[in-house]
Amino acid sequence: MTVLPRPPKAVVFDMDGLLLDSEVLYRSSILSAAVQQGLPLGPSIYEGMLGRPWTGISDLLREHYGRDFDADAFRVVWLEHFNLLLDTELRLKAGVTALLDILDRHDIPRAICTSSGHDQVRHHMQPLGVLDRFHHIIAQGDYARGKPDPDPYLAAADRLGVAPQDCLALEDSHNGIRSAAAAGMMAVMVPDLLQPTDEIRALCAFVADSLDHCCTFFDARGTLRG
Repeated sequence: MTVLPRPPKAVVFDMDGLLLDSEVLYRSSILSAAVQQGLPLGPSIYEGMLGRPWTGISDLLREHYGRDFDADAFRVVWLEHFNLLLDTELRLKAGVTALLDILDRHDIPRAICTSSGHDQVRHHMQPLGVLDRFHHIIAQGDYARGKPDPDPYLAAADRLGVAPQDCLALEDSHNGIRSAAAAGMMAVMVPDLLQPTDEIRALCAFVADSLDHCCTFFDARGTLRG
């Protein structure tokens, strides 16, 4: 039986790779953009980008390709490839609706906390019919430093009016788990493209198989199972 340290009073969701099955689209599109540009881009480089805001990704690209690399120009090509996939292949991850239904039944507030911008959140989430089921959106521009720093999750806790230690944070990336744990939240990893390392497991309150698995955190009364 799944047991968390404390009953969560709020739930904070990452977006890409956690709510949306989008990381695979980002990976496919950046690899095809790199091929088009004649750039070698191995898995280790892409994995380092997961969960980071664009400023962190651009720094990573310059570290790899050189200080003079035009990361912003490459991003334009990358997003062209991504947008070709977006309209036909973007889906919610399994278990999203079931978990939101549980939180609705028991009046547990929730927020999205993402490295993406507000425009991207609306564009990606609105057509899937679940955006209005979140009470707050914390996105790029709402915090000083992005993941893996704690600022995004501290902003989410503040917006929700719940102490960080009473928030359950659901993440798929290593940088997201680092951010949530540094903020003092109960960090649960739901792996997507990355599996947890020993470092990440030590930061997690739990590693779940899926969002459906996370539904088992709550019993019929909406309280913590234990």
